[in-house]
Amino acid sequence: MLRDACGLELGTDSAEALAAYDAAVRSYLEFRLDAIDHSKAMLEADPECAMSHCLRGILLTGLQSDFLAGKIGEAVAAAEERAARATPRERLMVEALRAVHEGDQPRAILVWDQVLVDHPHDLFALRLQHNAAFWLGRSHAMRDAIARVFPAWDESRPGYGYLLGMYCFALEESGDYARAEPFGRRAVELNEDDVWSIHAVAHVLEMQGRLREGSEWLTRPPDVWDDRNPMREHLWWHLAMFELERGRIDDVLALYDERFRANPTDFYLDLQNSASMLWRLECRDVDVGERWEELAEACAGKIEDHALAFTEPHHVMALGRAGRFEEVDRVLESLERCAGERSTYAASIARRLTIPLCRAVAAYCRGDYDEVTALLLPIRCDYPLMGASHAQRDVFAQLLNEAALRGRRFRLARGLLAERVELRPSSADSWSKYADALDGCGEAEAGASARARAGECRAAAA
Repeated sequence: MLRDACGLELGTDSAEALAAYDAAVRSYLEFRLDAIDHSKAMLEADPECAMSHCLRGILLTGLQSDFLAGKIGEAVAAAEERAARATPRERLMVEALRAVHEGDQPRAILVWDQVLVDHPHDLFALRLQHNAAFWLGRSHAMRDAIARVFPAWDESRPGYGYLLGMYCFALEESGDYARAEPFGRRAVELNEDDVWSIHAVAHVLEMQGRLREGSEWLTRPPDVWDDRNPMREHLWWHLAMFELERGRIDDVLALYDERFRANPTDFYLDLQNSASMLWRLECRDVDVGERWEELAEACAGKIEDHALAFTEPHHVMALGRAGRFEEVDRVLESLERCAGERSTYAASIARRLTIPLCRAVAAYCRGDYDEVTALLLPIRCDYPLMGASHAQRDVFAQLLNEAALRGRRFRLARGLLAERVELRPSSADSWSKYADALDGCGEAEAGASARARAGECRAAAA
């Protein structure tokens, strides 16, 4: 058998298939658009290799869509038919793929963990475990998987930078910001094409409120990531997040129109980016014009797509803000039907979390702010179960805060925003809303002090 770039046996005797596999994995690690092309080349070079079909299925699952279930199922079946020729490691990879296809991501994580116990240099398995744990909100699972393999690595081994970047992100999502940053910066020094590591450092800067540094870190030529998949748009979204906190609204709208929504798609990450940014802008009383209508049209085609829990509330945001409440109701009906009929992880989370959160978004769009607070207060500490990052999930915290303010529940808003400014002391917008809550409670002096603090934050971030 031949060995791949990580030194692992690959169940093929085709040098062309091996080269295509290595190229596909590298492109996958760097979020390049040509990963699927390399996967096709591997399949053509050796259609009897189990990993040729497994790789194709894995890349399709990364698109996070129920609409691809048929194609993924075909890849699973083809890989299993050829598993007798595969290595034990490859058979485990096929097993993990089947688990993902069946909606059992927790089982897939366990299988990838098993692969890494015996093969700590398997970067592909490590990144797959990393991604799956991320979308389940299991930051410690991301962190610990990397810590377990760390003793087997050093800078002399190719791909070490990818390991450091993943560790940076996992530490950041686990709240260990100080430890995280050096790993991410070293990863970028080793490989400036590693956008996941660039992204991980941006998260550290955001969570620490280092707004100018964050803007500088992500301010790059417009075409710098043109050969990447939608991670490119997500990085521009992160830049817009820094500019938003700095109060540079014109720059945010320009980034929306010219970067991360310049080429409208219905890809799940694009919809998340766009809906959450428009929502944040409107919470700051920014007129976003007709942007909701275009986004709602893209979301309308995803009403029956329930592959990823975190995306669902963003569909409702777009449809609700565009006034398309009949389609909002269809989303909720379809989601409830899915939750009742399926046994997938996403369905279990829908019953506990996704449905009430989507109902809260819909209630907000209808102006029923009391309903929003009634729905969100019992679940507000459970958002990590939906996956995504602290930064992405924060839109739901802002939803509750804004509902409390607009519903004139000022004491509740005061408490929620007191939490927020403690955690985000450099956020001018948070201090301004805290001031509004204090004013609503009749605490004029404290409100004036909070408003002054907001001004200081704006000046510091300018």
